Amino acid sequence: MNADQGTDTGTGTGTDSRTSTSTSTSTSTGTGTGTATTVVPARAAWSSVVRAGDTLTITDLHGNQAVDFLAYDAHDLSVRYSAPDTIQAQGNIFLTTGSVLMSGEHTPLMTVVSDDVGRHDTVGGACSKESNTLRYGHHTWAQHACVDNFLAQGARHGLGKRDLVSNVNWYMNVPVERDGTLGIVDGLSAPGLALTLRAERDVLVLVSNCPQINNPCNGFEPTAVRMTVGTPS
Repeated sequence: MNADQGTDTGTGTGTDSRTSTSTSTSTSTGTGTGTATTVVPARAAWSSVVRAGDTLTITDLHGNQAVDFLAYDAHDLSVRYSAPDTIQAQGNIFLTTGSVLMSGEHTPLMTVVSDDVGRHDTVGGACSKESNTLRYGHHTWAQHACVDNFLAQGARHGLGKRDLVSNVNWYMNVPVERDGTLGIVDGLSAPGLALTLRAERDVLVLVSNCPQINNPCNGFEPTAVRMTVGTPS
């Protein structure tokens, strides 16, 4: 198969638009050959099985867009990304080239093999209706949130609320002050910047293209991102 043709099996209905209000989801499953590319609309979700040795490239198409991310062993969903194990293994709360996403069994799931940005968050968590209400007021309750995306997309793979854990926030800028205070500030990314992960085993990846509009993590204007699953030549 010509790699340029891809194997996109996405079911999302949104478009690559800076003002899209779509909350639809997209699903892609790689075939083990060639390349599968999906543009995930603003505020939408996506999932894919990435086979061992294959890569996943996440491209920030418009800049300053947070991408919430979870990873599970595709053959044993009880084995999943662990923020504490990942932080302990590398001695750093930020992720960049060379960082290894570890499971709760302290085994590798994915490795960051390239990164145009240089720093990604492990501690900010996913926005939810509850956290939005607490932080920004009850008027935000009806707003779509990352936890909603994770629950909807995870259900397609037999995952429920108990299966959600602290997630990675690619492109999200969460500085930590000397007193331990966390901030959510403007991102470090720019249009077209990307990062690439290599799967160390068959992994199921869940993504929420963050819909948050109450803080600067998306520049107050969520935008589309691109997911590319590929098999190295």
